[in-house]
Amino acid sequence: MKSLNRILPIIAGAIAGGVIALAVSGGANTTHTTTTTVLAPAHGSAIPTSLGSSHGLTVNQIYRAASPGVVDIVVTSRGSGLGLLGGGAQQGEGAGVVYDTKGDILTDQHVVAGATSVKVTFQDGRTASAKVLGADPQTDVAAIHVDVPGSELHPIPLANSTAAQVGDPVVAIGSPFSLPETTTTGIVSAIGRGIQAPSKFTIQGAIQTDAAINPGNSGGPLLDASAHVLGLNDQIQTSSGSSSGVGFAVPSSTVARIASGIIGGSPVKHSYVGISLDSTMSGGARIATHPDPCGDPPVIPGAPGANAGLQAGDLIAAINGQTVSSTDAFITTIDKYHPGDTVTLTIKRGGQTHQSKLKLGTRPGTAQCG
Repeated sequence: MKSLNRILPIIAGAIAGGVIALAVSGGANTTHTTTTTVLAPAHGSAIPTSLGSSHGLTVNQIYRAASPGVVDIVVTSRGSGLGLLGGGAQQGEGAGVVYDTKGDILTDQHVVAGATSVKVTFQDGRTASAKVLGADPQTDVAAIHVDVPGSELHPIPLANSTAAQVGDPVVAIGSPFSLPETTTTGIVSAIGRGIQAPSKFTIQGAIQTDAAINPGNSGGPLLDASAHVLGLNDQIQTSSGSSSGVGFAVPSSTVARIASGIIGGSPVKHSYVGISLDSTMSGGARIATHPDPCGDPPVIPGAPGANAGLQAGDLIAAINGQTVSSTDAFITTIDKYHPGDTVTLTIKRGGQTHQSKLKLGTRPGTAQCG
């Protein structure tokens, strides 16, 4: 019997610290306490009994509506072993969501990273080979494609993740420990979390849940009470390597934007500033005053921030007139713009307020420090 390395990034506890590096709209160094990410299993809380009466579907109704659109994904990749023969082939397992009737399926980038072959298994047992259309390590979103008749596909609608509220009931479906179609329940524990992407930058707006998520859940849906995809299960935070009730999903708003680009054949690019922010400060986004853990200065020489005249200790109060209340707000706002866009920053320095125009760059493939 072949052993499967079930896919699910796990972080060993929260990372303490205050400086978050912004090599792009995301942090180059995730020292933010909420940026640690990996699919984290949790002790799944039961959905309130009122769910299904006036507040939405029951868990069983959600499962029956969505499960035909959830797939098991087994990925074969080359091993990284030492020696003349290398490590041989290795397998990993995750889940995915049918996106449309054309054969496009969404999953996490880390599920299909380095894949030499991808096999998809549908709820009814049918299998199909899949091709990786593209992946974005900055947001941990990927799209794969299967040649299956549209009549046999069951797309799951994407929810509006920006409308999610703490306490909303959720359902997770995936393949934990090679058990496809496993369904767990919980609530939205928090919104707007920052988690670490495979590129070591920060994914903003992640949804935290206590629904049990384990290795093999990666790429599967976190569903709302209408059986719509609120996010793709991505990571867990744990200090023991086992479920601790702290899981994270990439929000559907991000998934939809990235998937549209990948499936449409457009290159996915993210904006880049090139500064480190002190996440312990409030009232705006303050540029750090000391080098980050990798020794890089708060304002990277030659980066867009430096070219715009930004300095260590500057407080960024607004972007194009939109108030910036925190580091997270700055990252989220910048990520709405495209590389090459020019934005006007309102900066407070030395008791004075002035404005500076900044032309956004393109985020590097990986953060320099992570």
